[in-house]
Amino acid sequence: MGGRIPSWWNEAHAYLLQDELLGPVVEKYGSEGITSRDDLFQTLVRSIVGQQISVTAADAIWGRLVNHLGSPTPEAVRATDEAGIAACGTTRPKASYIMGLAKDSERLMNQPWDEMSDAAIMKHLIGFRGIGPWTAEMLLMFHFLRPDVFSLGDIGLIRGTQRLVPEAETKEDVGRIAERWKPYQTAAAWYLWRILDPVPVEY
Repeated sequence: MGGRIPSWWNEAHAYLLQDELLGPVVEKYGSEGITSRDDLFQTLVRSIVGQQISVTAADAIWGRLVNHLGSPTPEAVRATDEAGIAACGTTRPKASYIMGLAKDSERLMNQPWDEMSDAAIMKHLIGFRGIGPWTAEMLLMFHFLRPDVFSLGDIGLIRGTQRLVPEAETKEDVGRIAERWKPYQTAAAWYLWRILDPVPVEY
């Protein structure tokens, strides 16, 4: 997979291995975990492409988009147009979001990230069209490698938790169960996704 591995991963893996709910899943899928590509714009565009569609469909569209752009940079996006992006298989609104982010990439990306809390990063990102809470949470997990993020807007995490605890019927129930995985909810999420799809998620 390649990419930067979070400094906290080994601790998180050891911690979750002891958890009676998640431990067997952690054991089954091993110690390899989440990595960051260190490219915020690329991660963001990839997560917008992936909104509301399957991983397989998103991968196919992403492949066509990279092919079209040459390299998924703000400059490359600004050099094409929304119709060109949509022709790769994205919806019109998504093409418009991607173009908007490329045009505003300076303000989007030049932030003192290391000094910002998870909540401050969420607030900044959600200020841009096309970035909702789910996308911002995926960025906290997959780009910023923050250790304790759990997205209750992610259907995979809801379903994964319900496989472990069938009586967790609501998002609130799932949120309460996820509390047990603090301060490593990001790693817990990584393993919950494995339950549904053994192929690792990447953004």
